[in-house]
Amino acid sequence: MKGLTIPVGITKKTFGVLSTDRIDLWWLQPIGVWLGLTLFICYSFWAVWQGAHYFCGPYLSPFYCPEIFGSSPHSLFGPKPSWYPGWLHYSPPFFVIWIPVGIRFTCYYFRGAYYKAFWADPPACAVGEPRNRYRGENSFPLIMQNVHRYFIFFAMVLIAFHAQGALKAFWFIDPNTGMEKFGIGIGSIVLACDVIFLCLYIFGCHSLRHFAGGCCDKLSGRPVRKALYGCSCSLNRFHMPWAWISLFWIGFTDLYIRLCAMGIIKDWRLL
Repeated sequence: MKGLTIPVGITKKTFGVLSTDRIDLWWLQPIGVWLGLTLFICYSFWAVWQGAHYFCGPYLSPFYCPEIFGSSPHSLFGPKPSWYPGWLHYSPPFFVIWIPVGIRFTCYYFRGAYYKAFWADPPACAVGEPRNRYRGENSFPLIMQNVHRYFIFFAMVLIAFHAQGALKAFWFIDPNTGMEKFGIGIGSIVLACDVIFLCLYIFGCHSLRHFAGGCCDKLSGRPVRKALYGCSCSLNRFHMPWAWISLFWIGFTDLYIRLCAMGIIKDWRLL
């Protein structure tokens, strides 16, 4: 413990693994984060691996958006390419899933969340952790977290495809004429909410806020950047809830479309 300053009111025993003088239920948050992320990771891995039941009419699961190569009508470049290795399992999201994984894994909020929940580093404020000195993110492999500042731009491209998919979700094939006709289904609203929640999460990102205006020494005389910075700061105040809401909604959207595609539930048309 050489060189470690003990905060006033906290004894040295506090710095044993999981030892603390706190009397509140500090362990509820890391356990909740562990459960939430574990459930989402397990479900999303299963859903992405399936390669089936991911579309229903104009609806396309956000896990599969954009569908670069696939068997659905939403595929941009047709079915699985011939050059794809036959021995390697194939699913359409394999070409794009690295973007949402990268943005979430390197996100400033989610870093702190899973550091606490999975690595106990530390599990909570004033709670002992498995190591006795701070290393930060200045060396490999955690220094790779800095790629977050680049992933944010890939995420914005992904949002554009999600928005396009949400717009398509309002156009249905008329069985009588075979032509597309505007309509509103429950799935249309679900997909629209997916885009809204993703925008609220991504546009409040710390890296995007820095790009919008935080990198400037002065914002006076730069009304556009000042306005963008102010908007991003307003969203950033609620970055944590938007991160969780958008994460949950992506899984819910995939599940809803999957159940519709399997015929387990019916998509009700409101218009």
